Amino acid sequence: MHLIRSSVFAILLALVTIPYALFAILIFWLPPMTRHRLITSWVPIMMWIIRHVLGIRYRIVGAENMPAGPAVVLSKHQSAWETIALQQIFPPLCYVLKKEVLRIPFFGWGMASIPGIAIDRSAGKDALAQVVEQGRKRLKEGLWVVVFPEGTRVAPGKTGRYKPGGAILAKRAGVPVVPVAHNAGEFWRRNAFIKRPGEVIVSIGPAIEVKGVKADEINKRAEAWIEAEMRRLFPHHYARPAPGSIQ
Repeated sequence: MHLIRSSVFAILLALVTIPYALFAILIFWLPPMTRHRLITSWVPIMMWIIRHVLGIRYRIVGAENMPAGPAVVLSKHQSAWETIALQQIFPPLCYVLKKEVLRIPFFGWGMASIPGIAIDRSAGKDALAQVVEQGRKRLKEGLWVVVFPEGTRVAPGKTGRYKPGGAILAKRAGVPVVPVAHNAGEFWRRNAFIKRPGEVIVSIGPAIEVKGVKADEINKRAEAWIEAEMRRLFPHHYARPAPGSIQ
């Protein structure tokens, strides 16, 4: 059954995404925010398919923690699910992503047509400058910015090194950081064709204010909350408590 569901999903994903990508190319002349609104209408369609074909639903914890204005979201990254779902959960947003993603046929072409933050990860320190420069522009435009601080998808129960780029952007832009924990990787694993039904819990933490706090400390606070929340909500993935966490 999981194989059949996943196969149907793959077919529907292609049938929906390819026309949207071509549409995104055709509306290149429209203002950026108009393109963003039109192209991201793809999201609720895909979320409906994910729920009703794959059987993956979600529940939000801590929605009241969202600040009124734009913020930098520092999120756990386990699968492709959150790259779609966060666009439905939060106000209009964009992602920090690798330039290579924009070269992916159809999906990447659509991403290239909406305001985002595409960086050259091989540029070293210049990559951070790209995040800050482009990120401040997006925040001023009214978009939230999502950063996956671990840099890549990490399997459930694992923790990658939290890079400070998102915290530095928030500090320079003067906007709060919103930490997010979730368990999407339980049902949609990295590079896995077969997805499994279940409920993703998305926990939104209290906003971390940046005034008077150094970027490294902001990053540490976000990591501490996310990793403690992961262990609180999903203890079955962790054999030992997070270093420095309160039990």
